[in-house]
Amino acid sequence: MIQVGIIGSGFIGPAHIEALRRVGDIEVVALGDHSLAQAEQKARQLNVAHAYGSVESLLAHPGLQVVHNCTPNHLHAGINRQILRAGLHVFSEKPLCMLPEEARELVALAEKAGVVHGVSFVYRQYAMVQQAASMIREGLVGRLFSAHGGYLQDWMLLQTDYNWRVESALGGASRAMADIGSHWCDTVQFMTGRRITEVMADLSTVWPTRRAASQGDATFGQQDDGQGDEERAVDTEDRGSVLVRFDDGSKGCFSVSQVSAGRKNQLTVEISGSACALAWDQEIPQRLWVGQRGQPNQILSDDPALMQRDVAGSAHFPAGHIEGWPDAFKNMMLSFYQAVRAGAMPDARSRRFASFYEGADVMYIVDAILRSHQQQRWVSVER
Repeated sequence: MIQVGIIGSGFIGPAHIEALRRVGDIEVVALGDHSLAQAEQKARQLNVAHAYGSVESLLAHPGLQVVHNCTPNHLHAGINRQILRAGLHVFSEKPLCMLPEEARELVALAEKAGVVHGVSFVYRQYAMVQQAASMIREGLVGRLFSAHGGYLQDWMLLQTDYNWRVESALGGASRAMADIGSHWCDTVQFMTGRRITEVMADLSTVWPTRRAASQGDATFGQQDDGQGDEERAVDTEDRGSVLVRFDDGSKGCFSVSQVSAGRKNQLTVEISGSACALAWDQEIPQRLWVGQRGQPNQILSDDPALMQRDVAGSAHFPAGHIEGWPDAFKNMMLSFYQAVRAGAMPDARSRRFASFYEGADVMYIVDAILRSHQQQRWVSVER
């Protein structure tokens, strides 16, 4: 059994544990949190044998092989450094860190450590996203013309909605772009096999101040009724739109928002090519729309018998059985732990999970988006 430790037990830590338990030969043996009491309470709830109140004590757990970093954004870089220096395989929540300089450092540390490293970009793991990427690789879409789409949510719609991600000191200089725009960028680059090289961005903060409860609110948690306990200035964006240029000359655009009423988690991507177009919506994830010029359009479902052979294994159930976000999460862990068993990073061409390389790459894109908005001009992505 592969022995795993989880650092952080908020919204995302239990999702990692659930996915790992579905993989089969993995045992989550240790859970760490900001205090020993919190870690012990969560460990009991999640049936994890050992609890730790510090990163150092968890990393010293005997027999540990892999550590998942599921902490808030501002802790990612420091904890990822500690895991790498301990010589353990590491899987980090995104963002990889908060600054491009940190991203370059972490990539170098990961290479020096010689461990398997991954970042939680889960949307590339959906069966129909894998299908789209395979069709594009095989040339079935033709020459790529453009890509467009967006990622819309409403969980920060009200002025009384508040979360640690609002604060740049905790979440980073960018919120909506770094939090959900990063997922769109990784998904479109994975689908197309192309890299975003230039951006033109326009961002906005619709609530310059927000009413915050004294204890804050959990991510995606039920908000209270209230008026909040105090008014706080907001220095991160609620929404934004970006024009992009890819390295093959194709172009695109996308919008992100955390203040779009009624949109819970709508990530959409549409790719236009010379042979056909492909469109996917995360809220109806088992459908891939195929747009045609000279024949009827198609709706492809995640039936393994109808999918590209190289990706059919990403759909685990017979046709018509619902698969969603937890199943994409399982795919991510299956892919990452295949590399852990091999003891080495897969070749970039065959690797389906996002590594520190992709985590850093998206950091560079978000940094370029921020600079573009500040300077009001096209900005190149500095890799």
